[in-house]
Amino acid sequence: MSDTVTDLADGPASAPVLARLSTLDRFLPVWITVAMAAGIGLGRAVPGLAEALDTVKIGSVSLPIAVGLLLMMYPVLAKVRYSDTGRVTADRRLLAASLLLNWIVGPALMFALAWIFLPDLPTYRTGLIIVGLARCIAMVLIWNDLSCGDREAAAVLVALNSVFQIIAFAGLGWFYLELLPGWLGLSTTGLDVSIGTIAVSVLVFLGIPLLAGYLTRTAGEKTRGRDWYETRFLPRIGPVALYGLLFTIVVLFALQGHTITSRPVDVARIALPLLAYFALMFGGGFLLGHRLHLGYPRTATLAFTAAGNNFELAIAVAIGVFGVTSGQALAGVVGPLVEVPVLVALVYVALWAGRRFFPDDPTFAPRSPRPTAPAAGGEDRRA
Repeated sequence: MSDTVTDLADGPASAPVLARLSTLDRFLPVWITVAMAAGIGLGRAVPGLAEALDTVKIGSVSLPIAVGLLLMMYPVLAKVRYSDTGRVTADRRLLAASLLLNWIVGPALMFALAWIFLPDLPTYRTGLIIVGLARCIAMVLIWNDLSCGDREAAAVLVALNSVFQIIAFAGLGWFYLELLPGWLGLSTTGLDVSIGTIAVSVLVFLGIPLLAGYLTRTAGEKTRGRDWYETRFLPRIGPVALYGLLFTIVVLFALQGHTITSRPVDVARIALPLLAYFALMFGGGFLLGHRLHLGYPRTATLAFTAAGNNFELAIAVAIGVFGVTSGQALAGVVGPLVEVPVLVALVYVALWAGRRFFPDDPTFAPRSPRPTAPAAGGEDRRA
């Protein structure tokens, strides 16, 4: 968000982290709840709004959602110090842990939870499994930044997930929907999705804002210097991320508001395994990062990249393969309904856990948009 949002507000370093968050940041769950309610209300109050929004597409990608995500992610990716990403790629423990959680543990856990909670509802079960296969490449950057995670590590892990998503999504879909259920004597479901569909999703939701952020930082530092870029320019564009997030949520829930409100019991049944999934993946990622001694910023990044999902891709695949009114599509829609408020809550959990489990971590410190109080011994790398 803005540097007054994502960066901790000025205050004594000994004060609790939550107390040093800006007022806007502390009330972020309220703004998101209002945006969700506004979207659902608009979807029900304005006849034909959902259909009108859904017709504006780039292939299978909703253009309004793509615009919102671009606005949301661009300021975050403009903050990344791309020259520092080499130290992230050299951290084999972080990369291995992320691959393990995202591409082995996550899909397997969602498969198990879908069958445990929805054994009698095959369409919803299939939709949940698709959500589990779509690893997060967008909103996770917001949750990571809010929790004071490592920006450079998040950029690298998201890029890694993007590559694996293009390569592995279709194959994992076949494994978890056809091959593994067949081995276990369970019912099977086919999933016909092209690599092109996945590649377009990755390009729109990550490639464009990533390129824009990289070019902005490169040009800004070259023409005006890093100090000006990080203390003057970034605070100006920072609020755009908050507006983009809220706009995306309004559009998303305007598109699916009628479906959500007309089937509350089904939504509740789908939400239960999702709640368990987000809690287990975040908790497991945080515990693993702590055990690997990654430090708080990278532990938070590992936990959020493991817990988040690419709901945009999951919804697009479910609608493209099974239809817009299908149970699989509804399961995909319920994903962000649960994910957004839960991961916002986990931001606060992460900030609390950082003080509780990393009390002596020198990297878990306030990030100030002003250069008046540099870190002892040199420039604050998290400016």
